[in-house]
Amino acid sequence: MSEPEVLFAVRGTLGVITLNRPRAVNALTATMATAMLETLLRWANDPAVHQVLVRGSGERGLCAGGDIVAIYRDITSGGRATEEFWSTEYSLNSLIQSYPKPYIAYMDGLVLGGGVGISAHGSHRLVTTRTRSGMPETTIGFVPDVGGTYLLSRSPGECGTHAALTGEHLGAAEVLYLGLADHLIDFARAEELFVALETVPVDEILPGFILPVPASNFESWRVWLDDAYAHSSVEEIMVDLNVLAAAGNDEARAAVATLGKKSPSALKLTLASLRRAKNLTDLEEVLKQEYRVGLRALDSSDFPEGIRAQVIDKDYAPIWNPATLQAVDMELVEASFASLGNRELKLNPRALSGAVE
Repeated sequence: MSEPEVLFAVRGTLGVITLNRPRAVNALTATMATAMLETLLRWANDPAVHQVLVRGSGERGLCAGGDIVAIYRDITSGGRATEEFWSTEYSLNSLIQSYPKPYIAYMDGLVLGGGVGISAHGSHRLVTTRTRSGMPETTIGFVPDVGGTYLLSRSPGECGTHAALTGEHLGAAEVLYLGLADHLIDFARAEELFVALETVPVDEILPGFILPVPASNFESWRVWLDDAYAHSSVEEIMVDLNVLAAAGNDEARAAVATLGKKSPSALKLTLASLRRAKNLTDLEEVLKQEYRVGLRALDSSDFPEGIRAQVIDKDYAPIWNPATLQAVDMELVEASFASLGNRELKLNPRALSGAVE
């Protein structure tokens, strides 16, 4: 008999959630999201549970993102399972942000996409020197979701724009600088911390485990990042990056090469999403926007093509349509933000939060 995809336990006064798909780097499925949502709601009302810890099984990471193989199969079969999955997942993301008890996310190893959604909205977000995190959606013809555009649009300067468009996997220093995590801890002492959390409040025990914050490359790159990525179009960003590259900026040259491999439509849609997200008042509204954009992406050709190239056929040679930034129809980009009518995301996290307090 196979083990459950996610494990739940109460140890002392600590509720422990362990994502349990180690061979898939704990990629999040609809079953896992539903189970987490239901358990967190129950624990919020349970006086025996004082705080919650979320971790991943295995050595490779907390969560490599959503199960995009399942999404690909759903898209290509004309199903609506992904729509239902995202509705549950976004409700989970919202609940995590408004959770009435400490929510401790252990962001060791790979923490990508959907993994960011179940960790970076928490109250206590812990990274290690092994952390590799980010929102790599443009690589598969998609756009950062699970509140990713909310988080990255509020990062210092234009660092979040760079991270979202390039989809880079980032180390602890950059994750901390972007505001996706709070503290660096030693992974070799993690189990010691987890045992202590069974009886001691996180704010009392955590200071003894925190390591000094390392310097971030983003901080030293801020001047050129802020200038290059401040534009309202991806074409203008590329012009500035090319100028910097020609002047000998190796990081800008790498960014040009990286962006040249991404879906042009996804790049434009991501930039538009970030700019709009920055002006929205809270996570709830951003999740509703991401849901609109996401459902439109399910009908695009780039999203399934990107998944095919990365994880199905693994030829890493997606054929984007359109193939250039100049050919992207901005009317279609703008249309992605239009209301879904009766398919709008039904999300009321304040009511959820009030129900569990």
